[in-house]
Amino acid sequence: MAGPAVNIPAAESFNGRRVAILGLGKSGVASLEALSEHTGAILSAWDSSVQAIDSLEIGVDRSGSDEDPVKLAHEILRWQPDIVILAPGIREVSPLFTTLEDAGIPLWSEIELAWQLRAAREGAYAPWLCVTGTNGKTTTVSMLAEILQHAGLSGAAIGNVGSPAVAEVTRLDQDAPRAFAVELSSFQLKTTHSVSPIGASCLNIADDHLEWHGSREAYWSAKARVYENTQVACVYPVGDSSVQSMVDGADVVEGARAVGVTLGIPSVGDVGLVNDIAVDRAFGTARWNEGVELFELSDLEHLAPSGTELPAHIVWDALTAAALARSAGVEPRAIRAALSSFQGGHHRIELIDTVDGVAYVDDSKATNAHAARASIMGCVDSSVVWIAGGQAKGSRFNDLVDQVREKLQAVIVIGKDQEPWRDALEGTDLPVEWIAPDSIDPMGEAVQAAHRIAREPATVLLAPASASMDQFTSYAARGSAFADAVRRIRG
Repeated sequence: MAGPAVNIPAAESFNGRRVAILGLGKSGVASLEALSEHTGAILSAWDSSVQAIDSLEIGVDRSGSDEDPVKLAHEILRWQPDIVILAPGIREVSPLFTTLEDAGIPLWSEIELAWQLRAAREGAYAPWLCVTGTNGKTTTVSMLAEILQHAGLSGAAIGNVGSPAVAEVTRLDQDAPRAFAVELSSFQLKTTHSVSPIGASCLNIADDHLEWHGSREAYWSAKARVYENTQVACVYPVGDSSVQSMVDGADVVEGARAVGVTLGIPSVGDVGLVNDIAVDRAFGTARWNEGVELFELSDLEHLAPSGTELPAHIVWDALTAAALARSAGVEPRAIRAALSSFQGGHHRIELIDTVDGVAYVDDSKATNAHAARASIMGCVDSSVVWIAGGQAKGSRFNDLVDQVREKLQAVIVIGKDQEPWRDALEGTDLPVEWIAPDSIDPMGEAVQAAHRIAREPATVLLAPASASMDQFTSYAARGSAFADAVRRIRG
C-alpha cells in the first residue's frame, strides 16, 4: 500500500529565480543541494575562499571568490540575484553584509530557505518549535527532540544543532520527521523572516556576540524575532523583563498566548513547580482550577554532575522543553518518559574524572558569561579552580568575576586575547595563572596548573565564558583537549 503523498508545495515558486549562496560551509552546501534537487532555481555560489569554490561539486550558473568583502559583494550584485542566502558567519556589521543589504536584495538565512521549502504530508506541514537564548539552547532543543520522539512524532533537532534544517525538512521519505525542535542563533534569526512556529521561546538574554551584531540593541532585536508569527505559545521565563518585552512586542498569529515558565508555583497560564513536581497550568482544559503533572525533579537527577545538586538551569531547560511540547499537544506521559531517559550531550557540565578527590568538569559549551556564571554558581563556595578565556566576542568580564568570586579558589586563563581577563581580575585576591597566548598546548598547561593548585574539596571547571576559535577548532575540540589533559593527569 502506498504511503501518504509527500511533496514540497513551494518548490515551483523558485523556478527561474536567481538565488545566490554566500558562504560554502555546512549550511551553504545544504542550501545548494536542496535548491538543486527540488527546484528549478538558477544558482550561484560565492565564498571568500578559493578552495571552497574549487571543491564545489554542484553545478551552478556562476561562482566566484574574493577576499575583499566589498569586491565580493559587488561581484554578487552584478549577477543580479533575486535572493542571497547568507552563511551565519557573515557578521551583520561586515561590509559584505551591509553592501548587500543596502542594495535592497532580500537576505535569507538557511532557516528561512528551509521554512520556504518544507515538505508537506497530505497537505499538512510538520510543526516547528523554536528555541533561542544566550544560554541553554542546545540542552533545551535536545530535550524537546527527545520528547517529540517519545510522542511518536519522530522529532528531529535541527538548526544550530544536528543536521542542516533545509536537509531535514525537505525529506520526502516515509521516515522523515513529523515535528522539529529548532535551535536558532541570533545570526540565523537576523535574516529569518516568515517562520511561523507552533511554539517559540527565548530562554534568556545577556551580552554576547556584540562583535557580530554591533550593539546590545541589535543582538536583542535579532533574538526577539523568534517570537514573530508564533501560532500557539510564546514561552518565556517569568521575571525576565527583557525577554517578556520581546513577547509583548511580537507580531503573532491571532490567538497565540504568552506562557510563563517559573521555578516557583505557577499561576494560571504558567508552567512551574509545586513541591518538586513540574505542573502545567497553561494548556490543560481545567487550568483555571487545577494543574497537570508533567514530571518530577527526581526524573532529572541523573543530569546533575556526580556529587552535586541538580543545576537550576537544567530545570529551567526541562520546563521550557515541556511547555513547548505541550503547545504542540504532547501528552504528559511522553514528556516524563523522555526526560527520565534523556542523557544530554558532551561538553555541558560533563564530569570527566575525579583525581585525588578533585572533580574535573567540562563545560566547554559555556561560551559566554551568562553560561559560565550558571555553571559556577552551582558549585560550593571556595571550591572552583576555574579555567577561562578564549575569544571574548566583544564582552567584558568584570561583572562576571564579581558575581562568582565567592565560589572560586583560583583562576587559570587561556586564550590569545587576555586583556579583558586582566582587567576583570586585577585587584582581586584570587590566585591567577596565565597560560601563554602562544602556548602549543594551552589546555594541557592549564590542567597541569589546576592539578597543582586545587585543594579539596575542589572542582576544576572548564567554563571559558568565551568562544574557542582562537586556539581550537570548536568548543567540542576544546572540551576534548580538556578531557585528554585530565586523562594524562590520571595516567
